[in-house]
Amino acid sequence: MIFVQQDFVTLLGIVVALVVGITCHEFSHALVADFLGDHRPRAMGRVSLNPVRHIDPLGAIFFIAAGFGWGRPVAVNAAAMRGGRRSMAWVAAAGPIANIVVAVLFAVVYRVLALTGEPSSDPARLVLVIVVLNVTLAFFNLLPIPPLDGYNFAMAFLPFRIALQVQQLAQYGLLLLLGLVLLSRLSPGASPLDWLFAGAAGLAGVLTGA
Repeated sequence: MIFVQQDFVTLLGIVVALVVGITCHEFSHALVADFLGDHRPRAMGRVSLNPVRHIDPLGAIFFIAAGFGWGRPVAVNAAAMRGGRRSMAWVAAAGPIANIVVAVLFAVVYRVLALTGEPSSDPARLVLVIVVLNVTLAFFNLLPIPPLDGYNFAMAFLPFRIALQVQQLAQYGLLLLLGLVLLSRLSPGASPLDWLFAGAAGLAGVLTGA
């Protein structure tokens, strides 16, 4: 977990990061799919910045408990998009890119707060949490494990026959993720998630100068 001491400011930052980060993440998936010709996400109301349409309860629990999470998946039809399967790569990449954009915007806010006041003030700390968690959300979703975006991105470039074989293992993706979380608890520093958290914190530090 990134934040060991979850005081009120940290918890508030996590909630804001959850709402803003996941909403922008899933909205970007839907927007890119719609732009490429698949209008089903728009018909399902997913081309929207309304958080209610994007927040997944289980993903939200993981986000608050472990510092990462996911939203409701956007249903996409590759056959309806220009470019076919390869278009899925653009749709998959849109979510993490959106989180990095959110992190950069809030990093600018943090630097302004740091210049005009104390970088350890409650508003600055809250913004810092939002930056770190949005970078973490982007990094986490780049893992090539189903149902994450990294998996969908990689699948778009695999030969069709191999993709079908790999897809048969998708049902075990969530179990693998839970195993990585458990490993990070039982043996801190041994799980790839711990390395991911460290990398996300490092990039957040570069963005904010903190």
